[in-house]
Amino acid sequence: MGAMIRGASLRGFAALVEQLGGDPGEFLARFAIPAEALTSEEGLIPITGHDLMLDAVARDLGCPDFGLRLADDQDLSILGRLAVAIQASSTVAEALECASRFLFVHSPALSIAVEADPRGRREVVALTYRKDLRESPYSPQAMELGLGLFHRVAVALVGSLSGLRSVELPHQPLSPVARYTEFFGAQVRFGCPSAALRVERRVLDEEFRGADAAIRRLAVDYLAGHHTDPEGLTATHVRRALTASVGTTPPVLAHIARLLRMHPRTLQRRLAAESTGFEEILQDVRRDLALRYLTTTDLPLGQVAAMAGFADQSALSHAVRRWRGTSPGEVRRRTRGGA
Repeated sequence: MGAMIRGASLRGFAALVEQLGGDPGEFLARFAIPAEALTSEEGLIPITGHDLMLDAVARDLGCPDFGLRLADDQDLSILGRLAVAIQASSTVAEALECASRFLFVHSPALSIAVEADPRGRREVVALTYRKDLRESPYSPQAMELGLGLFHRVAVALVGSLSGLRSVELPHQPLSPVARYTEFFGAQVRFGCPSAALRVERRVLDEEFRGADAAIRRLAVDYLAGHHTDPEGLTATHVRRALTASVGTTPPVLAHIARLLRMHPRTLQRRLAAESTGFEEILQDVRRDLALRYLTTTDLPLGQVAAMAGFADQSALSHAVRRWRGTSPGEVRRRTRGGA
């Protein structure tokens, strides 16, 4: 499967869509997201479908600030057990370290980090929020949801964010700029290299009143014992190598093994130990690439077939009907232009 995200990310989605006059069930069906995703917060859903759905809701219901509105309806608890470890941390720096280490539990395509200030101010750091575009396309609404929630969580944990210098977003404004400054309470810049909250370095040392070292240790031990960081899995590296090469070079095990600097048999054994195999990953990559090109580009179907590694357009059509129960053209129509 491609990159996933916990269904908890859609908390408040149905109520907000209904408030805007839409049908949440129709949007879920359009993007092949099971309806139970709205009630089973521990369940996982494809992050690409999740993000494309947010963009479609904003477009179809005329709500350009949908991501920010949804962030307003959420809080730290959408992170499940990771929220416990974060809340029990002693300082902002410790909480960020914990969130950075285990955010893959929420979605392996997302990451946060503390980085040098992109504006070069030594007394300022950037709290960055990124999506791995090797795993899923960029989504403006999903980025605003994620950074908006990041900001809300920071304010809730420290009481206020008086040290916030500015907010940075990679895309151009979707709503009037005043909407962003109202939400974040600070200057917002657009077209930046990455999404970030620029805060004074001193904020990292602020202490939490609810710090509890014992609870934090138990929560961290649970996360480490029950979840494996996908960065350490051979399957993750095989998937990325195939994603980069499908459609340009023959997707054969020997070639991928060479790229990963291991013997083909070693690669097979490692994948088997992770309860998967080369052909299974290849089929997942072809499916995810095909659906990505169908839903995010206007490329001719023959070109989509070639870029996703299918023999021809007929093979692509057969596969899409198996996955979605309809034609590639219909998938594109429903996800790009409404039902």
